[in-house]
Amino acid sequence: MLVLTIRQARQKTRALFNHPPYSQSAINKNTLLFYLFYSTDTPFAASSKAIPSYPYPFLPVSSNVLSTSRIGELQQKDVVLSFKEWFMTRKNPLFDQIFEILRTKDDITADISMSRFNLRLSEALILDVLNYEKNKDVLSCLKFFDWAGRQPGFHHTRSTFNAIFRILAKAKLMSLMAEFLDKYMKERYFHKARFYNTLVIGYAVAGKPELALQLFGRMRFQGVDLDAFAYHVLLNALVEDGFYDGFEMVLKQIKFRGFEDAITHAIFVKSLCQQTELDRAEEYLRDLLRNGGVGLSGIVVANLVDALCKNKKFTRAASLVQEFRESGLVSMEQAYSVWIKHLARAGELSEAVEFLKGKKLIDGYVPDVFRYNSLVCRLLRENRLEEVYDLLMDMKDQDIIPDDVTMNVTLCFFCKVGMADVAVELYDSRAEFGLSVSSMTYNYLINTLLGDASVDEAYLVLKNAIQQGHFPGRRTFSIIADALCREGKLDRVKELVLASLERNCVPSDSTYNKFISALCRASRVEDGYLVHGALSRFDKVTSRATYFDLISGFNKSSRGDIAARLLIEMQEKGHSPDRRLYRAVICCLCQMEDPDKLFYSLLEVQLSRHEPSCLVYNYFIDGAGHAGKPELARDVYEMMKRNGITPNLQSDILILQSYLKAGKIADALNYFCDLSNRRGLGRKLWNNMVVGLCKANKPGNAWNMFWEMRSTHLRPSMECYEELVKLLCSHRDYYKAILLVEDLMQVGRQVSSFIGNVLLLHSLQTHRVFSAWMHSRDLSNTKDNSLALGDLIKTFSGGSDLESDILQIEELIRQCFPLDIYTYNLLLRKLTISEMDLACSYFERLCKKGYEPNRWTYDILVHGFLKVGRSSEARRWMEEMFSKGFDLTEATKSFV
Repeated sequence: MLVLTIRQARQKTRALFNHPPYSQSAINKNTLLFYLFYSTDTPFAASSKAIPSYPYPFLPVSSNVLSTSRIGELQQKDVVLSFKEWFMTRKNPLFDQIFEILRTKDDITADISMSRFNLRLSEALILDVLNYEKNKDVLSCLKFFDWAGRQPGFHHTRSTFNAIFRILAKAKLMSLMAEFLDKYMKERYFHKARFYNTLVIGYAVAGKPELALQLFGRMRFQGVDLDAFAYHVLLNALVEDGFYDGFEMVLKQIKFRGFEDAITHAIFVKSLCQQTELDRAEEYLRDLLRNGGVGLSGIVVANLVDALCKNKKFTRAASLVQEFRESGLVSMEQAYSVWIKHLARAGELSEAVEFLKGKKLIDGYVPDVFRYNSLVCRLLRENRLEEVYDLLMDMKDQDIIPDDVTMNVTLCFFCKVGMADVAVELYDSRAEFGLSVSSMTYNYLINTLLGDASVDEAYLVLKNAIQQGHFPGRRTFSIIADALCREGKLDRVKELVLASLERNCVPSDSTYNKFISALCRASRVEDGYLVHGALSRFDKVTSRATYFDLISGFNKSSRGDIAARLLIEMQEKGHSPDRRLYRAVICCLCQMEDPDKLFYSLLEVQLSRHEPSCLVYNYFIDGAGHAGKPELARDVYEMMKRNGITPNLQSDILILQSYLKAGKIADALNYFCDLSNRRGLGRKLWNNMVVGLCKANKPGNAWNMFWEMRSTHLRPSMECYEELVKLLCSHRDYYKAILLVEDLMQVGRQVSSFIGNVLLLHSLQTHRVFSAWMHSRDLSNTKDNSLALGDLIKTFSGGSDLESDILQIEELIRQCFPLDIYTYNLLLRKLTISEMDLACSYFERLCKKGYEPNRWTYDILVHGFLKVGRSSEARRWMEEMFSKGFDLTEATKSFV
């Protein structure tokens, strides 16, 4: 029967919506329908619904001359206006004035201002005022209650006391309630029976039934009794907290005094349901029905329906709803609301919606705003947006006064259907109708604005959310922070982070670490340090990478003292610095005033934190060497020996490098000789000596040391060959450079890309490289790869046309050494000397082979086009170069 009713309701509902009345509410509905279903910016744009022959019922006929954009603006304006008017129905100007006075005035001024309203105080008025702000401004509600109780001729009733107690209990202001009751007891209009009634009600509503029972016993001892209302409040509180023994006792008292009524039956059925005695509860309900419905109420039926659904007995609940409806002896609104609630909770949203429509048509049932809200929220969560829209329109048509939940759901709905502008405009008007925006709505608004690339608007919404005490999800916060960082709006990110921290809302670790790093990269390391410090108070540990960024930032700012402090702090947080970080901090300390004191202070702290070993000493020897302080490095070295630590090979290498970096060649050579007497000179020491001399720009010393090493039958590292070849070429000593390359090949090693590129680069600049090769070769001992290298040098020296067969030249290079992007740039540069079009084709080929062009690749092409006077093409390549983030070299800038 219930299923049949639902089907009939569905058919009747469809018939009704096929012929909508063109009332004012229908005009608003059609406005929104058109905007939703025919806007290309919404998810419904691809809907298969047929477009009506006249799609603009909300516009006058003459308006068809408006432009498309103007129509769109009018549609949005009408939608916003329609919902604003609906939202404004919840406002009461008189009540707004009352609460504004209570919020902003002191007690004396507030009393004077309130008296000017000449209010006719009544129970109904007090309840309406308290209900108006019960969820937002509890303290002002209490002030109004207190003010009303002090007005001549008015006394609070049981209902007004019950209302204020429920408000205080819901806000969990128990201490305030106790203070209020104590104050009430001292008033001149105090009456013992009334006071005890009030106190019992207060503790019962506040969830303290045991205290209420104690007071009840005390008042009975004093010969004072509760009234019927207080008895039932106490009885209900005992059921809710499971005090069933006390419940039976109070129930007997109610029956004994003749207070038993429909409320008593409802609470009794509620107690049976809580004890899962559902059969007994159902039988009790049927007894009431058989007695003609005496004592039967909609609440009693609703309690049993609720219990049956909670115990998954939906069939029995449905039968009960149908049976009691057909009896006609009881109002079914509460039972309908409970049934719809449980259908929705069970995921049967379609059935819930159809049931609502059917009961509305057949019984005229209109749910309260709470039931509408719960159903709309679940539909919204399931993305059933058309049904959400239908219910919102139904609420408007039924003149349901929207509450905060309704308005928040409406904003979320507009976000989901792609009408962000409407949602934002309603959000911006929230002060007009007193909307308290929920966390869910803030998240919807922010994510929708981010989806529309409206980062600035999303930032403003997030900022307001944090100020209102709402902290949207960390993921949402992270997305906005990342977007603002990408746009360089770091001040806004800083403002958001600090505002959230002030309210004990901490962003995710990745968010604040990224933000601190972004501040450091933007040379705002002090701001980064400020955020870092604020987060430290929340026991948040900054990541190792972010510590590196902070320390690097202070090093660049020449604040080595703070960098050293951060180095120690990161170790206390469990992070390990590496050699490069120690080196950077020590170099910065050595550039400050009194560097030796700062250096040794840091060394002392580090030695106190670690077991004695070469590692820490080596870090400081390395740092001092890079800072150009070989004396400090040697002092640490000697200190290590005095403390019983034997220097290792790395220690000796670092001391040697410190002398070479400082240009103290004689000291380096003396130390090297001293080492030869103390330990065997292994390959590492020789290599470091040769490379160090090369970097110190001492070609003679390096050349001699290289061959001295060769005389010991040790094979130099590839770095030795590379650095010495580069140094000799830079000094135009190509003959020796060729001899080194010949030696490299003779020991059976392939020429590296680095050496090959150096030779080709200098071959492009001068013929002397080829002449040196011709002078040094010994035809009887020349190998094939040496001949190939000679051919390459000849080609790049201008001995043959490179452009004749570029693929053949590539293959020749491949026989000599591996090609890299530097090699391809050299080939490109060679081509630009004679043929720019061929160079452009080669650039395309380079990209197709998977190589990523770098700054010099683009610069070579720009330089080539400028050199031959093809300025427009040069500008085109410059634009592409700049778009990649590259800049011209100084040599090319001189041509521009």
